[in-house]
Amino acid sequence: MKQIFVGADLFDGERIIKDHALVIEDGFIKALVPFSERPHDSEIIDLAGGILSPGFIDIQVNGGGGTLLNENPTPEGIGAIADAHRRFGTTALLPTVITDHQKIIDDALQATRIAREKRWDIFGIHVEGPFIDVAKKGAHPANHVRPLTDADIHHLAEARSGVLLLTVATNKVTPDQITALTRAGIHVSLGHSNATDREAKAAIDAGARAVTHLFNAMSQCEGRAPGLVGAALADPRVICGLIADGHHVAPTAILAALAAKGAKGIALISDAMPSAAGGPDHFTLQGRVVRRQNKKLTLDDGTLAGADITMLDAVQYMLSLGVPLADTLKMATQTPARLIGLEDKIGALRPGYPADIVHLGPDHRLLGVFYGGKRLD
Repeated sequence: MKQIFVGADLFDGERIIKDHALVIEDGFIKALVPFSERPHDSEIIDLAGGILSPGFIDIQVNGGGGTLLNENPTPEGIGAIADAHRRFGTTALLPTVITDHQKIIDDALQATRIAREKRWDIFGIHVEGPFIDVAKKGAHPANHVRPLTDADIHHLAEARSGVLLLTVATNKVTPDQITALTRAGIHVSLGHSNATDREAKAAIDAGARAVTHLFNAMSQCEGRAPGLVGAALADPRVICGLIADGHHVAPTAILAALAAKGAKGIALISDAMPSAAGGPDHFTLQGRVVRRQNKKLTLDDGTLAGADITMLDAVQYMLSLGVPLADTLKMATQTPARLIGLEDKIGALRPGYPADIVHLGPDHRLLGVFYGGKRLD
């Protein structure tokens, strides 16, 4: 079946295109054509304004809709998280498991393999820890933090199904280990680390190409001690994940990072917990209660414990800071796709890409989500 979407601007992953129609056939994008050249032998869907964007891509989502991957590391748990976030425009994601018992991590890896066989919105998994620095553990349980071994590298390579994004502490994993991970097809992200800028640069030179939730749980940038933040901002090879929720990073710091990296160097992430995407006001994280207050999630000691946002919230927050629409949408689509090496498959409105699309109104409210060309109720 062929559909022609008209009446809205198009963000193709790089720029905003006006006076064009989007042609979809059998769930995939067939063409972008000038409005005057649109086919007339198909179903016309007049969107009456707004903008069509590729569906959002979330590379760090711990939970949503009341489900937490660490507590439910099953294909059903992954499906529940993905379904909850899809209603808010996220059409591709990496379910994320944090530092825990090795069995929990292994179950999440196996669940991802099964989930990928059943649905096309799961492209792999983000394993955040346990190879991190206790000094910058954040809400991760210290008793499960441990060094990376050669056996771990082999195990992760064998267990990988699709994309495997692995967060490690720059000062706790050697450059040789990072090289071994990348040669095994694993994407290495630096985070939860008290590394110096020299240690960070050595990790980047060894193959790390991402930083996990920039500014959070890492050594900060000071004049004579640039830390992991400084190394990440200075190196164009690195894409930085960023939680744009008004709690994790101050607006000035967000704008400074964007000035340094540009939209091609910042990937918006939700770092979502079960409370996001319609979930409850409190939940349990590894036996500890996390509470939501004013869309801020904390443990009883005040430690931030993930975020209470969807990718739509992150997009709307960036726009509230005055970031241009095209830059904001790129950070939610093409940049995260490029971080995980899938920019030739998702994150753009191009022929052959899946018709997973978000329709935003002139005020940037969500007007509709199309998954495989079908509008979600």
